[in-house]
Amino acid sequence: MAGIYIHIPFCKKACTYCDFHFTTSTKYLDEMVDAICKEITMKKSRLEDQQIGSIYFGGGTPSVLPTAALQQILATVEKHFSISAGAEITIETNPDDLTAAKVNELRKLPINRFSIGTQSFFNEDLLWMNRAHNAQEATDCIKRSQDAGFENLTIDLIYGYPLLTDEKWITNIQMAIELQVPHLSAYSLTVEPRTALAYAIEKGKQPNVSDDQSAEQFLMLIDKLTKNGFEHYEISNYSLPGRYAVHNTNYWKGIPYLGIGPSAHGFNGYERHINVANNVKYLEHINQNKLPETIEQLSKTDQFNEYIMTSLRTMWGTSLDKITLDFGKSYSEQTLKLIKPLINEQKLSFEGNIFKLTDKGKLFADGIAAELFAENE
Repeated sequence: MAGIYIHIPFCKKACTYCDFHFTTSTKYLDEMVDAICKEITMKKSRLEDQQIGSIYFGGGTPSVLPTAALQQILATVEKHFSISAGAEITIETNPDDLTAAKVNELRKLPINRFSIGTQSFFNEDLLWMNRAHNAQEATDCIKRSQDAGFENLTIDLIYGYPLLTDEKWITNIQMAIELQVPHLSAYSLTVEPRTALAYAIEKGKQPNVSDDQSAEQFLMLIDKLTKNGFEHYEISNYSLPGRYAVHNTNYWKGIPYLGIGPSAHGFNGYERHINVANNVKYLEHINQNKLPETIEQLSKTDQFNEYIMTSLRTMWGTSLDKITLDFGKSYSEQTLKLIKPLINEQKLSFEGNIFKLTDKGKLFADGIAAELFAENE
């Protein structure tokens, strides 16, 4: 079943490391919600005859929206698309937004999954990141959400930054386990260009991140979580058995999804639709009844590379049989030739005509995928 991604471009504060599209001004919030609803209507024919199995509010911080605005957007989706009875409907939230009143309001909506931007359970780390919440709010909001009936939760954690000792990292992981969160996403801190963190490092005000630290803490994470019953089902994602994120899993399996809102991307298998990452331009386009997107046509080779990049990140791996079926024997023969040295280096395992990253290989996931890419003719 297809998915819908809705980008909400508002945040209370700018985290030092973030390069996602957002603004801390809510001046045009009502106008943006109306525009998002109009874009949904304008794209109502994109997923014709397909049931929607997931809706994902990302951002930005969607939890800053008033409940009435979320209700307005969901009602528009329901009006124009066929939503599966068991659809996963996720909202990204910040801990400080999940007050008792807010959680109770969200309970009245069809939203059934929270993705909570915890990042750390240590106050000094949260201050360093310029997060809007504190450590107490990080734990309280999880318990509060569970008590209200939101059991389908995922939290984000970050590792590989200068303040994070191995002891603190283990404490963060253990806290997630003890809070009985069924899903966890963990990301190595990346210094993105034009962020506050990049500027501080460039000026010598902050130390740079360490690749060695990130690698060590990544392996610690895998070891700790898998010993506690979690499956490492995608490079950055871990869940208890059967509790995979439907929306994100669809990305990695190449299932079509619609992108709504400024900077959102959509994918139908052979085209990528990319919305403008500028709020003013987005609103101008919508007000003129124009879709604020560019369309990237994917060649057969592009589609092959997309499959390699996404499937290799997962525990299900990459199928040579699928490559032969979808792209032709020449692609599978070339891929088989390229993976042999990686198997010998124990970066890939190979069984049943499916190859997967080993724990060693996961440290080099992007590089390995690049080695297997085909070149456009």
